[in-house]
This record gives sequence, structure tokens and C-alpha cells, in this order.
Amino acid sequence: MFLLSVAGVVDEALRAFLADVEAALPRLIAGVVFLVLAVVAVKLLLSLVRAVLRRALPGESPVYRQFLATLVGLFLWFAVGLSFLSVVGLEGIARSLGTAAGFLALGVSYALSNMIADAVAGVYLLRDPDFNPGDRVDVDGTVGEVRSIELRKTRLRVEGDTVVRGNSRIEQEWTKLADDA
Repeated sequence: MFLLSVAGVVDEALRAFLADVEAALPRLIAGVVFLVLAVVAVKLLLSLVRAVLRRALPGESPVYRQFLATLVGLFLWFAVGLSFLSVVGLEGIARSLGTAAGFLALGVSYALSNMIADAVAGVYLLRDPDFNPGDRVDVDGTVGEVRSIELRKTRLRVEGDTVVRGNSRIEQEWTKLADDA
């Protein structure tokens, strides 16, 4: 008698499981089709982004262009993941992940705000025709020769020493000095 009741429970559970799989099959197939199309679309879009970056920023470091392409790719893949969850019927999880990612991005951007400010200022300094390696500049009372301009910091030669400043501090106020020659 006990074995018959256990066999009945197992049989009923197996039938319910198979019925649930059968009901979910259309959404799973739609999800797989969506993923295949999304992978193709994202690959094409990333190729296009890389080509545009090569043309738009020809003089920039390949690392900088790759960084920008990676950021775009990260957002695209995250959007694909959330969309996939919605396609297969897990909209609540997709909304929760989207909200959590938004709060996480807000926290990270706040924590990295100084670094982001330096990077943005670095882009402006790299593009500025009046601020180049070899120029003599006065940065907030520090007079020196620009040795290198990097994405986050600039190196100045001051009386034989190297002074490193964050680009956001330099970009706020600097003066190009006339050549002594």
C-alpha cells in the first residue's frame, strides 16, 4: 500500500513536470530564437562601433578605443540578457535586475566620480591644440614642461623632477607660457 502511494505521488509529480515543460516550450523556443538573433545583432553592432571609433578617433590609442567599444558591448549584452528574461516570461526578474543594476551603476559612478572627471578632462586635454607635450605651462602655480598627457593624469617636468597631476585639476585652470627663445 505504501509503495503504491509513493508510486502515485511520483507519477503525479512527473506528469505535472512534463505538463509544465510542455506549457513553457513555446517561450523557451522564442527565447532561443531571440538569443540567436540578438547575438548576430550585437556582433554586427559592435563591429560597426569599432569601425566608427577607428574613423572618429584615428589618433587615439587603440586601448582607449577598445575601452569605449567594451563599454558599449557591456550595455548591449546586459540589454540582451534582460530582454531574454522577458521573452521567456521572467519579467519580474528582469525588472529586478534592471533596477539593481541601476543602483549599482549609481554607486559605482559616485565612487569613481573623481576618476571619471579625470578621464573626461583627459579627453579634453588630449584634444586641446594649445596643450601638448613639450609646452611650458603654469598649472595652479606649478610651472613646468608637459611631458605626457594620459587619459587620467598629466606628467609635468618641474626643475628636473616629475610632477603628476590629475587631469581634472589641470583642465580647470592652466596657462600656456610663452617660449623663452
